Amino acid sequence: MSRTTAQQFIGIKNNQFTLNGNPYYFLGTNFWYGMNLAAEESGDRARLIRELDRLKDLGVNNLRLMVGSEGPDSAPWRMLPALQPEPGIYNEDLLKGLDFLLDEMRKRQMYAVMCLNNFWPWSGGMAQYVNWYDIAEIPYPPPAENGSWTKYQLYTAKFYKNSNAKEAFEKYIKKIVGRKNSYSGIAYKEDSAIMAWQLANEPRGIISKKAFNKWIDRTARLIKSLDNNHLVTVGSEGKTHTDFSGNQVKKNHSSPAIDYMTIHIWVQNWGWFHPDKPEETLAVAKKKALKYIEKHIELAKKAKMPLVLEEFGISRDGDDHSASSTVQARDEYYQFIFQQVHKLAAKESPLVGCNFWAWGGEGRPNTPKAIWQRGHDFIGDPPHEYQGWYSIFDTDKSTHAIIKEYAEKMNDLTQK
Repeated sequence: MSRTTAQQFIGIKNNQFTLNGNPYYFLGTNFWYGMNLAAEESGDRARLIRELDRLKDLGVNNLRLMVGSEGPDSAPWRMLPALQPEPGIYNEDLLKGLDFLLDEMRKRQMYAVMCLNNFWPWSGGMAQYVNWYDIAEIPYPPPAENGSWTKYQLYTAKFYKNSNAKEAFEKYIKKIVGRKNSYSGIAYKEDSAIMAWQLANEPRGIISKKAFNKWIDRTARLIKSLDNNHLVTVGSEGKTHTDFSGNQVKKNHSSPAIDYMTIHIWVQNWGWFHPDKPEETLAVAKKKALKYIEKHIELAKKAKMPLVLEEFGISRDGDDHSASSTVQARDEYYQFIFQQVHKLAAKESPLVGCNFWAWGGEGRPNTPKAIWQRGHDFIGDPPHEYQGWYSIFDTDKSTHAIIKEYAEKMNDLTQK
């Protein structure tokens, strides 16, 4: 059997994912820094191999990757080095790193969700595309001094109406989707290790809802015109906890070029869970999280699409960011979420998979609760967030046991 036919593409039938003629269910993780870790010169390929083997041993076979990063390497609070430091200029070490990562994933029968852009600044993303063609500086949110999330989001939403920024992004899409793997010799569009292309991480319409929906449709159609083998999804959080996001789940997923729906749940960020009061707030957080899932299952049914819970997490006990701290509340929360996902998947609901946030593996914060800087280990927490917040480390054995138990249960559903 040739390498190109060893695995089939993940598809959709009767609003469920399919693989090799069977339903495909999964318990996966966010491994957003995989491309950077896989770079030969600036990364650590030996660690990458160890991390992939650890995840495979846990039964995790679905990895969500950030495959776009933009802007000068002098920019703050970003994953570095950047893939595209200037418009149309690419870091070849990172491109080959992405090739290497996909080739190693294929060897392990793992599947990649390829996230192409970002509403948030930790990879450059939409704000950087705007900045390239707008003289106004990016109004960074926290941890920037006097940073404002509102000002940042209003600035970033300019992307949907900035023709130059959108054109630059489309050129990048053509570059990546049209790439041929330098290790396997397989064109990306023919690579079965890729599950899906994702337009962006948590894109929000804010006050540009109409332009946002037009952008979703145009961009998804572009990807499909370049690659009709792989799925395409938006990368949406869902309705979110605030109307300010400008998300309209039904309209955001109405394009015929969008194949499935995603949601993210952040019980601590949204004020549902308080780590200093776990006894009082964890039960409330679980109840609200389940309600959020059920609400989006109904939306997915109406849209006739599969649904993936592709981001969720919770802090270590007492909001301690040290890898040696306890994780009792997190283990209870993970067990609850995995249990619900498995139960709903077994009932053939639209909810067919999840990706926890996020795998930190053997990496460690330079200092617990520090802000990441170039040269520090990549872990599960992106550069603009306090390091050690949501990472699952290689020493978190109690959490590993829960992950492994439910990953195997989801894999069993696939094999039935």
